[in-house]
Amino acid sequence: MGLEAATKALLDAGITYDEIETAFAGYCYGDSTAGQRALYNLGLTYIPIVNVNNNCSTGSAALTQANNAVKYGQVECALALGFERMKPGSLGTNFPDRPSPTVLIGQRSFELEEEFGENHGPGAPRMFDNGAKEYFRKYGGGVDHLAMIASKNHKHSVNNPYSQFRDGWSVEQVKAAPKITAQLTKFMCSPTSDGAAACVVASEDFVHKHKLENQAIEIIASHLTTDGVGTFEGRSPMDVVGYSMAKTCADKVFKDAGFGPGEGRDQVGVVELHDCFAANELITYPALGLCKEDEACKFVERGDNTYGGKYVVNPSGGLEAKGHPLGATGLGMHFYIMMQLRGWAGPMQAPGLFDTPDPRGKYGLVHNVGLGGAVVVSLLRRPDFYKPGGPDGRTRLGYNHACECKPVTLTDVDKVKSKKASSYVLQHAKL
Repeated sequence: MGLEAATKALLDAGITYDEIETAFAGYCYGDSTAGQRALYNLGLTYIPIVNVNNNCSTGSAALTQANNAVKYGQVECALALGFERMKPGSLGTNFPDRPSPTVLIGQRSFELEEEFGENHGPGAPRMFDNGAKEYFRKYGGGVDHLAMIASKNHKHSVNNPYSQFRDGWSVEQVKAAPKITAQLTKFMCSPTSDGAAACVVASEDFVHKHKLENQAIEIIASHLTTDGVGTFEGRSPMDVVGYSMAKTCADKVFKDAGFGPGEGRDQVGVVELHDCFAANELITYPALGLCKEDEACKFVERGDNTYGGKYVVNPSGGLEAKGHPLGATGLGMHFYIMMQLRGWAGPMQAPGLFDTPDPRGKYGLVHNVGLGGAVVVSLLRRPDFYKPGGPDGRTRLGYNHACECKPVTLTDVDKVKSKKASSYVLQHAKL
């Protein structure tokens, strides 16, 4: 899977693996140096390859490292790769002989059930459900709002050929699905998934050198934040699952982009956020500043999270429908937003992204969270020099890979593998 995603990314950019100066490979459920094993299929070029594990934010954490390597002048071109093969069922540890790193977060959430109501079910959905319980107690709302969010994502997924589920469940079907926790049903939860994603990050000079002005999307600002004191010492189940962490990260990103406190959100048109459970999507709306803190349920009721509303949130179908392969998820989110900003997203395309006085159009926003914890928020936009037209990634792949899913071939691999140091011995013949 890693080879396939990396091959598509290199084909899209029109470069070979020889141009990659460093790589970061993200995964959670795999042995050490799995990144090397995946990328050695493309060449043995002595570049630094660093393996990244940051729970559900692993993919975006890998992208953060690639972005920083380019941003601060270490390299001109870096690759961020993420992949995952997961066991069926709820998430668990691979190391049962020692305490889980997230055990303290789980304990804190469960302790707060004395105040916010008893719950049950596997640890992850139970913790996020507790966050929704706190929100509903403070500001009103209930299960119907969670069902509306989940149904919206499942309906979006019908247009995504990469999506794990394309059933388009209605609100009633979501509510009627088997209960997982006190409030969450099966269709409000992301499934365990297998998948991979990759992004090429390059400097502006590299973009001009390779004539990629017709498809390069700029990372305007991106941050990674971890937990604050309130996660463990406060009394908020929302903070335990990353509310304050996400808010802090988003505020930093918009500040870096040149906006004042609370500003800039009205210039966002499309969002991919971390809906591991419908409960998290609900509390993330205000955390990112998409609505006031007490208006998330009204935001849902108005349809401001879908086509025809203020934003299109998770046009891919989100984690609940398209799947959640931990190491790949964050990179997949950036892929979907990048394709939206190129205008290539086909039936998933958010309307009005380019109907602005500014020729760069609106921004795309990404939010990816992992308990334990880490949040990555990125703000993307077309650069000043963006100029559509001419041969692009679709030409090189032979189809629009933004909204068409096709496997790569060994011929594809041959096009992008290192021309200086490749090894046929490592390549998988089963492609």
